[in-house]
Amino acid sequence: MPRLTETTAAVLVAVFTYGLWGVLPVYWKLFGGLPAYEVLAHRVVWSFVFLVLLVLATGRARGLTGEVRQLLGRRRRLLYLLAAAVLVSLNWLTFIWAVNHDLVVECGLGYYICPIFNVLAGVVILRERLSGWQWAAVFLTALGVLVLALHHGSFPAVAFVLASSFALYSLCKKMVGLTAVNGLTLETGLISPAALGFLLYFSHNGQALPPSLSPTFLLLMGAGLITSVPLVMFAYSVNRLPLSTIGLIQYLSPTLTVLLGVLVYGEPFTRAHLVSFGLIWAGLAVFSLAPRLRR
Repeated sequence: MPRLTETTAAVLVAVFTYGLWGVLPVYWKLFGGLPAYEVLAHRVVWSFVFLVLLVLATGRARGLTGEVRQLLGRRRRLLYLLAAAVLVSLNWLTFIWAVNHDLVVECGLGYYICPIFNVLAGVVILRERLSGWQWAAVFLTALGVLVLALHHGSFPAVAFVLASSFALYSLCKKMVGLTAVNGLTLETGLISPAALGFLLYFSHNGQALPPSLSPTFLLLMGAGLITSVPLVMFAYSVNRLPLSTIGLIQYLSPTLTVLLGVLVYGEPFTRAHLVSFGLIWAGLAVFSLAPRLRR
């Protein structure tokens, strides 16, 4: 009975986490008057501050210090960590910019195709092998993206950057082998000096930054909270649920993002979108069922 209760709680936490990620465009829309790179810099700095406080409050400081010492003695792992920090920054910057340029639906597309990009990264870099059904899923997804590109006359670059950057970020995280909270703490710690220096430089050169304790500034501080809290909840659920369950719940996030773009922000969802997303959904269904289909 306790195990059932814990599993149910983990499912609810996972649903809430992916649901929150799915509606995050609402938060980033609040910064439509600010450059995306400025919002990113605040997000990095305040995420690092909040994560450090979280590590200290939960008694993980000693473990984090030990992992830092191990990293300093292994140059390759340190390079992977630096690459992860750059990739997650690129992912965040692209998402913030896209949301405030009315490309919320394309953001949803990016996170729909992200699992396929994860697979392709494993094939190309880790030399993993795919079954015939998995290759069929990759083909259907690629066909869906091609339909959208041909209809609009341009490649969905935002979706591609989001999917590829997050897939490579996940690969680097796997190479480093850190826990979710400690990993992001070190990643944001690596790029926080550059982000803080960037903000100070523009402030010194007359760039108008939001005054301290203004509503905009408080919202920028909240970017650290809105980034870190879902990560902690994700770590809680992923440690208590099978990956197959997490894999199904994760599609809640891009689904909500697409619905948000169409129903709330009035972005177009044409017949081409329907065909494209239909092919991608079919590909994801085949990919999820591939182990059973192969058996």
